[in-house]
Amino acid sequence: MSGVYSILLLIVSNVFMTFAWYGHLKLQETKAISNWPLLAVILFSWGIALFEYCAQIPANRIGFSGNGGPFSLMQLKVIQEVITLFVFVLFSSVYFKGESLHWNHLAAFICLVAAVYFVFLKP
Repeated sequence: MSGVYSILLLIVSNVFMTFAWYGHLKLQETKAISNWPLLAVILFSWGIALFEYCAQIPANRIGFSGNGGPFSLMQLKVIQEVITLFVFVLFSSVYFKGESLHWNHLAAFICLVAAVYFVFLKP
């Protein structure tokens, strides 16, 4: 179950990360924070990122084989990158309606999924 918990926490972490990194762009577009100074936007994003870390750190600790979890460090990182891509595609498709997915984005995504396959192969 530690692998499942780790992946669920990585998903939560990436939702917060995506909002921290890109959500301010939408808020600026909607004029909600268009006149905020850059430092205020950075602090706002850091506030959101705090919750990312509150999920990311336990996800890595629970999932890491050195702590009794099922994943090596490399596996954790590749899983996290694929989750990041999934979350970002959903976020950009829903939150930024003008952004669209193209064939080259899908090709890159397939390469990342292949990376997960290869990282789980026994050496």
